Amino acid sequence: MSTGDLLNIEPPELQFPFELKKQISCSMQLLNKTDKHVAFKVKTTNPKKYCVRPNSGIVLPHSTCNVVVTMQAQKETPPDMQCKDKFLLQGAVASPGATPKDITPELFNKESGNIVEECKLKVNYVAPPRPPSPVREGSEEGSSPRASISDNGSIDTNAAPRSFAESNDKSSEAMALISKLTEEKNSAIQQSKRLHQELELLRRQGNKSSGGISLMYVLLIGLLGLLLGYMLK
Repeated sequence: MSTGDLLNIEPPELQFPFELKKQISCSMQLLNKTDKHVAFKVKTTNPKKYCVRPNSGIVLPHSTCNVVVTMQAQKETPPDMQCKDKFLLQGAVASPGATPKDITPELFNKESGNIVEECKLKVNYVAPPRPPSPVREGSEEGSSPRASISDNGSIDTNAAPRSFAESNDKSSEAMALISKLTEEKNSAIQQSKRLHQELELLRRQGNKSSGGISLMYVLLIGLLGLLLGYMLK
């Protein structure tokens, strides 16, 4: 905190988290610690680079005023992140009931017998805060648990989320397996039809030769049943 007879300034220097091609703002608070109205005015050595709002005003007795300083977007990073810009904050006792419209350059002229104080503020560039590092897939730290159903039917809320690519791989494998089983089922049905036709032919031949169902036909029927039961599992 920079302390004067009229105003306290917090912070004592302006700090900008420097980023290229981005407007950056910082603020300072002026505290009037007197029983009088105090006028202030902010000046800088590089007025084209900064915008100050408000750049002048009145701080009421025992009150505060916030001043926002905005640095225009910069195209280049300064060497060693050093800045030579400076600000000058002037404070002067104003007449009771004064408003910002009553502020004139003569008010800050010491030679006119006015009570004026000045405070110089440096400008510092600081590195911007780093964004949080992304958590690797499958890592327990930082990952939100998702519910999954285990083999026994219970819900596991601590299961790690699967990636989109992994889900696609599982879906492709499932589709391939379904396609393969469908082909095997169709093949079994076709083979079953052929066996039925052959058995029907044998039955007719057996009826003509012996007048009844032969032992061979009974065995073939049993074998067909076992084969169909195995294929359609």
